[in-house]
Amino acid sequence: MRFPLYAVVSVLLAGVVLAGSTGTAAASAYPIKSAVLTQNKMYRTGALAPGACVEKPVAAGSVAQAKVYVRAVHACLNKAWRAHFTGAGLEFGQPSLTFVTKKGTRFCGEKWADQAGSYCVKSRRFAISLDDKMLEDPSDLFLMDVVAHEYGHHLQNIAGLHHAYLYEPYRSKKEELEQTRRFELQAECLAGVFMGSVWESLDRSEDDWDYLLEIVKNSGDETTKIKDHGKGRNQRYWLDKGFTAAAPAACNTWTAPASRVS
Repeated sequence: MRFPLYAVVSVLLAGVVLAGSTGTAAASAYPIKSAVLTQNKMYRTGALAPGACVEKPVAAGSVAQAKVYVRAVHACLNKAWRAHFTGAGLEFGQPSLTFVTKKGTRFCGEKWADQAGSYCVKSRRFAISLDDKMLEDPSDLFLMDVVAHEYGHHLQNIAGLHHAYLYEPYRSKKEELEQTRRFELQAECLAGVFMGSVWESLDRSEDDWDYLLEIVKNSGDETTKIKDHGKGRNQRYWLDKGFTAAAPAACNTWTAPASRVS
């Protein structure tokens, strides 16, 4: 649940202090001025150390193999980000993982729709859909990207970014959607950071990366009714930006121009 500007102001006038808030963020005008979002400590942690991550084989339509694949990627993510956070003096806790394999499943108190993945803040757990669409061609790196994206939401949670985003004021639906896109595009960029850090260990070619970028570009907000994840070109931009830098500093979507988060 997001809170519009008038709701945040009402809370402050009532004398309630929100845990983790800076005061400046709650009273700030648009664009975003929250230091938690724009100057987060995670941005100053440097590049991820190059790591090894061996992909497990997964055939089209095989739920069992896909689970093994995703669990292996999850383990790689835990290893990479634990070392990075603890090395920078930041607290770290890994998220748990589950799968959705049939329609009607409930996750985090809500019925699963048609999303590829979802992260639950309160339980620090994320779910990955292993439906027919996801497993049609699981060799194209998209599955890894989805797992790393949902893990990115966990990083936002433990770094305080989710809480700050939740209480960042907005004055209109347009502003609310732009903030949501900044949040989602940051998670996509963090996915790129991880993939860039382990790329040398993957048995992949430059064509594989370019193909993933095209998949991402073709699955943007142009294909949906709710414009809350970003246009395909911007999803591609942030994924590749994170990949190239392999550092969270590349993922400060909160200070990016509106054109880069449209």
